[in-house]
Amino acid sequence: MKRIGKPTFFIVVALIALFSVSAVFGLDYRFGDNTKPLIKGVDDVRLGIDIQGGVDATFEPSDGFDASKNELEAATVVIKTRLSTLGITDSEVYSDTKSDRIIVRFPWEAGTTDFDPDKAVQELGTMAELSFRMGSEQTTDENGNAAYTGEVVLTGSDVESAAPRTIQSNETATGQQIVVSLDLKESGKEKFRTATQNAMSTGVPIAIWMDDTQISAPMVNEVITDGSAMITGDFTYEEAKSLADKINGGALPFKMEITNKRTITPTMGSGSLEAILLAAAISFAFIAVYMIFLYRLPGCVAVIALIGQITGSIAFVTGWFGFMSGSTLTIPGIAGIILAVGMGVDANIITSERIKEEIRTGKSLDASIKIAYKKAFSAILDGNVTNVLIAIILMGAFGVPSSFFSKILNKTIFAAFGATAEGFVYSFGFTLLAGVILNFVMGVFAARLMVTSLSKFNCFKNRKLYGGDEK
Repeated sequence: MKRIGKPTFFIVVALIALFSVSAVFGLDYRFGDNTKPLIKGVDDVRLGIDIQGGVDATFEPSDGFDASKNELEAATVVIKTRLSTLGITDSEVYSDTKSDRIIVRFPWEAGTTDFDPDKAVQELGTMAELSFRMGSEQTTDENGNAAYTGEVVLTGSDVESAAPRTIQSNETATGQQIVVSLDLKESGKEKFRTATQNAMSTGVPIAIWMDDTQISAPMVNEVITDGSAMITGDFTYEEAKSLADKINGGALPFKMEITNKRTITPTMGSGSLEAILLAAAISFAFIAVYMIFLYRLPGCVAVIALIGQITGSIAFVTGWFGFMSGSTLTIPGIAGIILAVGMGVDANIITSERIKEEIRTGKSLDASIKIAYKKAFSAILDGNVTNVLIAIILMGAFGVPSSFFSKILNKTIFAAFGATAEGFVYSFGFTLLAGVILNFVMGVFAARLMVTSLSKFNCFKNRKLYGGDEK
């Protein structure tokens, strides 16, 4: 921070502009007939049930299976995890032990006008039991194709994670093939090493099955010791992602069937969403005018930082950042964004007032800016720590059991309360936490770089531009 030159302002503004454009519009990659979003934009935001409606479905054990309370709870956790894997946090999933039912409510898929609820519900209710079988016995499947059965050497419980991938292949016309890559747990690495070693010595394939369907039966060309496996087949990207999601979600403890399904009309509706967004835009415009009029140059910088914070919140919701998945946007989630923006305005006001105070004590412009940001940081930090803790507690208490904060808190302070997944509350905590993080990135760090850089220009050394008197 000691050597902030004149170009720094333009670099920061350019980075915020590029980030904002990519977060709003996204970026798609097309290969063949498939389109894969490299960067998700606003069109990829999954809106909550309260905004655009969704699906209500009831699952029951099939074939007359009498599920125990523990089995129903286990199935409920699996469905919650699958919804979370799909990026659906605004969902309601609960079990009715008296009638052996699981009720699920979740919103429409992002960016679709003719959403297929039958397909979505069916994917949630399939068992999705993955198994690797030593192909010692050859039979035929229902289509007359060769199918290999034998000893199960690996199951889905041995898989750490699964993801769709595109690899180079000479077997396809495009030179590319879509596969599902698997990273095995420690429990699966040794099993798979032994299995591939046996397959090499016997010359038999290791067949890969999902429930009662063989997906592929590749021959083993080398012993695999690093715990990385690959499912090959004639997949589209959507099929590979669906399979990976099911594997990541885990297997249901029993087969289920859909006994009831209906659509849910939104409680707020897209019209209300448009009204909320319009009101937010008008409010932001008034805030921008107020900040610029009252704080002049720091006010202009604050507006740029707030734009970065708002688009950053969109990026968090869409899953723009590769290290984390997105979240469903609900009305409370929008409230979380607005609250965080308000906190960002407060942070900029605190800093701008500090600059004015330091200038009026007779300090130089450079010293005033440096001291003001140093003093303001402690006040901003104190005001945001409480909100961080609240957001973490909300996400831990009302997130799916597999989420990061739930794993931590449910083993400690929430251990006696059991799992829940009230997506409305989780969405508020998610956007609030994202906004607080962005408040420090944009409202403190980026704003300081921009103000300090502008103060190096002769035309911006006038102390009146910072709320002081000319000297």
